[in-house]
Amino acid sequence: MLGMENDSGSSKEMAGYLIKHELEQLKNVILSFDPRLHYPLHVDFAELMDDNPPLAHLIFSQPTQYLPIFDESAVWAQKVIFEDFKRIENASVKAYVHVRINVCGSPLECPETFPSIGRVRVKHRGILLTLKGTVIRSGAIKMIEGEKIYECRVCKHRFKVFPEVETRNSTPRPTYCPSENCESTRFGIVEDNKLCHDYQEIKIQESTQVLGVGAIPRSIPVILKDDLVDLVKAGDDVMVTGVLTAKWSSDMKDVRCDLDPVLVANYVRRMNELKSDIDISDDIFMKFKQFWSDFKDAPLKGRNAILRAICPQVFGLFTVKLAVALTLIGGVQHVDASGTKVRGESHLLLVGDPGTGKSQFLKFAAKLSKRSVITTGLGSTSAGLTVTAVKDGGEWMLEAGALVLADGGLCCIDEFDSMREHDRATIHEAMEQQTISVAKAGLVTTLSTKTIVFGATNPKGQYDPDQSLSVNTTLSGPLISRFDIVLVLLDTKNPEWDAVVSSHILSEAEQHKGNHDENSTNIWSLTMLRRYIHFVKGYFRPVLTKEAEQVISSYYQLQRRSATHNAARTTVRMLESLIRLAQAHARLMFRNEVTRLDAITAVLCIESSMTTSAIVDSVGNALHSNFTENPDQEYAKQERVILEKLRCIDEFPEMINISDG
Repeated sequence: MLGMENDSGSSKEMAGYLIKHELEQLKNVILSFDPRLHYPLHVDFAELMDDNPPLAHLIFSQPTQYLPIFDESAVWAQKVIFEDFKRIENASVKAYVHVRINVCGSPLECPETFPSIGRVRVKHRGILLTLKGTVIRSGAIKMIEGEKIYECRVCKHRFKVFPEVETRNSTPRPTYCPSENCESTRFGIVEDNKLCHDYQEIKIQESTQVLGVGAIPRSIPVILKDDLVDLVKAGDDVMVTGVLTAKWSSDMKDVRCDLDPVLVANYVRRMNELKSDIDISDDIFMKFKQFWSDFKDAPLKGRNAILRAICPQVFGLFTVKLAVALTLIGGVQHVDASGTKVRGESHLLLVGDPGTGKSQFLKFAAKLSKRSVITTGLGSTSAGLTVTAVKDGGEWMLEAGALVLADGGLCCIDEFDSMREHDRATIHEAMEQQTISVAKAGLVTTLSTKTIVFGATNPKGQYDPDQSLSVNTTLSGPLISRFDIVLVLLDTKNPEWDAVVSSHILSEAEQHKGNHDENSTNIWSLTMLRRYIHFVKGYFRPVLTKEAEQVISSYYQLQRRSATHNAARTTVRMLESLIRLAQAHARLMFRNEVTRLDAITAVLCIESSMTTSAIVDSVGNALHSNFTENPDQEYAKQERVILEKLRCIDEFPEMINISDG
């Protein structure tokens, strides 16, 4: 009886809290149209703790007992304020309201109540627990039977019996009547109460980015009910608050029956949208503006200052650093006249001899991206890259692979040449159409893979400049054409270059020994570089000017004329690549307009990826490209060379005027 009095007091406190702090949400629920739907009522745990610490402690320590009471008090709170809405049409008190506890920013964000998935133990059972991870499997939405109402045949007392997760949501039959002075064992189910709930199981896995080397990512199933179902899909980053319980594993012959941990969710928060906003405050925006105003007279010098921060431990390789920056920033996605989406994401392939720093660029690019998955060709199958069909409890489900998990981010594939031909073919659709069509085990669907693919591969044996790229890399023409930039890094054993690189590495070793770096103030930090890339991607949508269009169009036509050696590269995709790279460069330069400078930089990037150059002597070996002292003067020379070469196209006489100007 004492427990019931406590529950009644808590219920009044909860209803009072909701009326005081969540009045707007209660009004929206009352004015909602459909009384049969389940409605969420979001409560901030930090606010609850400030207002009523004892109540907050009860909800944290005994959520299975007090969360249902909180739901009932939400219905009672509606009845209290319903008088004001009686006259409004369709206004009604909703019976199915669920209080969802948001613990973000509260004291519960500590290791004890916010552990990693791999550290979930028995001690966490029965408290309000928060887990963070990536959804790797999203089950089908089912209907399960809800609580049953029984009536005692002797004293006519009615009481609810809830289904148990441990016994796979079966509702146990009561053994005796719970009312006082009645120990009857004769009951009947009240027929007018046929309550069902929406039910879905998902599986979340620890993010590989927070794990150490050698650690295997752990996963845990999560049960979603009612308004929480279908909120997330495979590949989403989520934060789930709920109650840890256990479930009997399915009965199988000769297999021990164990209790599997499972989290019954109370609140689910998608983290995808939050990642795009990486702490870019007004003062940081002003820093960016100030930076570009300082380099107003020498914009390329400013650009090079940013590029130096990409993989600073690798000396030189200016072309590769520029290519990495342009790939991560990407162009603007648009829809053509037929309604087909043209991708904005660029793809980059590094082909090079061993020891040219390919893997270092892959790892650094993964740090710069808001979401990244790193895999190697030898350890990747087509199912591991796309999706796997797995059987769980007699039902087939799809489990997300690397490209789906990297949706909206970056997928780095090292040792690209080690992949089997069949496995490489599966990423064709993912790279161009940015979807993966699946038909496995009766599951036919299309998944989103809006991801940047960054590959690295060694050439097959000694690189032969006289042969095409397809022959040197054993990659098919259609696959090569999907990469916007293919950079070939050849170790030509140049004595002058070797002397410069060795002196740089030795001087770095000396600086580390003395813990002093005089250039550290000039280099952008990794955090600042990440913020800059995310800011320019979301803020600018550059538009091509007439001059930029002329340069790109003229270069494309010139390549098509002389494309006997590089037939795999000179397709219409190359034209789209040029536009994407020019837009990315405009974003990098903090502009909303694609100028002639951006178009010519895009041409130079594509030229670097050609084994035979259409514009003779304009670009050297990408491996030996270095940062120049006066990049703006150097660019003026390159621009004249390129425009002189493009002048030979009769259809564009304006190019002569541009060159002379």
